[in-house]
Amino acid sequence: MPKNKFQDVVFTAIMATVMVYGMVVYNVALNMGQLTNATFFIALHELPIMVPIAFILEFFVVGKLAKMLAFKVVTPNDRPQFITYAISICICCIMCPVMSAIAMFLFKDTQSFGTWVQTWGMNFPMAICYQLFYCGPFVRLIFRCIFQRKEQNT
Repeated sequence: MPKNKFQDVVFTAIMATVMVYGMVVYNVALNMGQLTNATFFIALHELPIMVPIAFILEFFVVGKLAKMLAFKVVTPNDRPQFITYAISICICCIMCPVMSAIAMFLFKDTQSFGTWVQTWGMNFPMAICYQLFYCGPFVRLIFRCIFQRKEQNT
């Protein structure tokens, strides 16, 4: 969707923020044993730490790697939706274990291989569903609204 570096930065920033917030809410709810109104506010405390980490990882490393992997399964001639889904799935497959490890080291009391595997295992189903069905379409809608209006004004 992004057509230049500026749009890529904007898209990645929005995606990282929305995706990280959703996943942090999920993890806070898991740690609290329930989802309450307070969960949404508690999750805001981790955003200044986790969003920049997610942005840097996705923009400089994971995005390029995910596209390489996705294009081993799809081709540029495939339907754009399939290309988008393939890239999104590859991003989740890379980002989820990495971000689970980072979150474990930063926010969990127990830091072990088992804790990381459990965290990753709990996060992956949520991350893939959230990305494909909610976060991805929502962020693409926001992105289209921003850049269609900007292109109409020029």
